[in-house]
Amino acid sequence: MSSSLSNKPVKKALILAAGLGTRLKPWTDHHPKALALVNGKSLLQRNVEFLQASGIKDIIVNVHHFADQVLRTIEENNGWGADISISDETNEVLETGGGLLKASPFFEDEENCIMMNADVLTDLDLASMIALHESSSALATLAVSNRQTSRYFLFNNNDELCGWRNNKTGEEKIKKPSDNLAEKAFSGIHIINTRLFPLMHRNGKFSIVDVYLDLCATETIKAFDHSGRRFIDVGKPESIQQAEEMFG
Repeated sequence: MSSSLSNKPVKKALILAAGLGTRLKPWTDHHPKALALVNGKSLLQRNVEFLQASGIKDIIVNVHHFADQVLRTIEENNGWGADISISDETNEVLETGGGLLKASPFFEDEENCIMMNADVLTDLDLASMIALHESSSALATLAVSNRQTSRYFLFNNNDELCGWRNNKTGEEKIKKPSDNLAEKAFSGIHIINTRLFPLMHRNGKFSIVDVYLDLCATETIKAFDHSGRRFIDVGKPESIQQAEEMFG
């Protein structure tokens, strides 16, 4: 059980780089999205450096789409100074939940770990996010902000996850009923207590979102709101230019 008195530092992270990146065509017809360049630096390099800035240098990267290119780039650049391991998903993309579960042995003996999408760029205060997570003894803490999107996590007044909503389709899943649920857009960065792993009662290919919704009625899953900080989901070709304007 996690404790707010714990002082074991967060020192390991998973970067999710296995996706097909279909929204980023034509680049992803010949390359993995994690190697898309923003001002001469790949998304993967930028996120490795983002983690290292908070002292996290032990990183595992999952790979599938053009996995050989990812491995070669990491090797040629000596991991950009980080110690990078590989979680091989070349046989099947396992999505966010399945990818985390497959990589979970990497986090053995760790109390908390970080997971993040390779295709997001942000300058959120990761140290503050870690501190919030540790002080709350949450099962997971999710980076969110007030921005327009089609799908939202729903949080109560204590910033606890209660459900999910798709405003485009009208689908809604409320797992912990509460008044005044606030819509927050998820930023693809999680801090996770490793006691989550034995609670993940799904196998193969599945989304971590479904796991959180399975558990949020009985477990505390918190929001870390970084509204006002730079953030972009580099999912489409036009977002490369936007990212280059935001991040030098």
